[in-house]
Amino acid sequence: MASEDVKTGESAVSAIVNLAEEAKLARGGVKAPSYAVLSICKSLVAGGVAGGVSRTAVAPLERLKILLQVQNPHNIKYNGTVQGLKYIWRTEGLRGLFKGNGTNCARIVPNSAVKFFSYEQASKGILWYYRQQTGNEDAQLTPLLRLGAGACAGIIAMSATYPMDMVRGRLTVQTEKSPYQYRGMFHALSTVLREEGPRALYKGWLPSVIGVVPYVGLNFAVYESLKDWLIKSRPFGLVEDSELSVTTRLACGAAAGTVGQTVAYPLDVIRRRMQMVGWSNAASVITGDGRSKAPLEYRGMVDAFRKTVRHEGFRALYKGLVPNSVKVVPSIAIAFVTYEQVKDILGVEIRISD
Repeated sequence: MASEDVKTGESAVSAIVNLAEEAKLARGGVKAPSYAVLSICKSLVAGGVAGGVSRTAVAPLERLKILLQVQNPHNIKYNGTVQGLKYIWRTEGLRGLFKGNGTNCARIVPNSAVKFFSYEQASKGILWYYRQQTGNEDAQLTPLLRLGAGACAGIIAMSATYPMDMVRGRLTVQTEKSPYQYRGMFHALSTVLREEGPRALYKGWLPSVIGVVPYVGLNFAVYESLKDWLIKSRPFGLVEDSELSVTTRLACGAAAGTVGQTVAYPLDVIRRRMQMVGWSNAASVITGDGRSKAPLEYRGMVDAFRKTVRHEGFRALYKGLVPNSVKVVPSIAIAFVTYEQVKDILGVEIRISD
């Protein structure tokens, strides 16, 4: 969301706690979570850098995905990944490929930082409580518990930055021919607040929350479980001294991203369409031109699902899936690896102790 960007989670990047660090927990004993200020700051910095780097790397594909999700079905301008990128380049130039990326980075850095930090703290708390309940001081997080920690982290981060994501979607789809131009993130926020009210800043929030569970949760669970399995079984000589190589971590992140984005994608499409509702003087890519011109009108998430399937068919729920698949795999993989590398550089110790 993010899709993300849940796409998105939306897009979506997630935190990791590797097995070597979990081994430290087992040796040192687990007590109630401590909140060392320096360690927290380092984790936030690592998460922010990971989110910013990964999103910037795939910004053209991210914009094309959103355009495919919300464009008027009776006035098709973007028809596929290659054609869509060529059309943007021809009509808007290099800047068009990165339109909305500044706002996306401004959103994703705090979003990723909060998400990574929330996951680590939730994992520590859940692990401590789990060990207290089972009486087993050597117990580790199960995939289900990791799913819960990942989902909690995703919901907290998404809710905290959702207004920025909402206006980012609108900034992304407007073109030079749009009847009214948002001049930037703050101008868009103030305009939506003034013309549509504060509730408009959370349009599409419900499908985003629902999508967080399969998207972010599965990203965490699949990634962590793959790491555990590789370290324990050591297939094909991929593991040396209980450590995974950067390439192996990249592959694990790619697999995790593929699973999460495929399951949650229809919710991301509905979220984007709901964000465009009520936008007076909307971009023509949404309303269409000439006789096909008509505003989007949805009364809620269920109504958006029903109208989308009725008028455009079930395949419409997966519009933009191809560029999203091309985008989300390297994006999440880069985020995972960047996070761990920055964390190592900063000397972050994720350890539960006094």
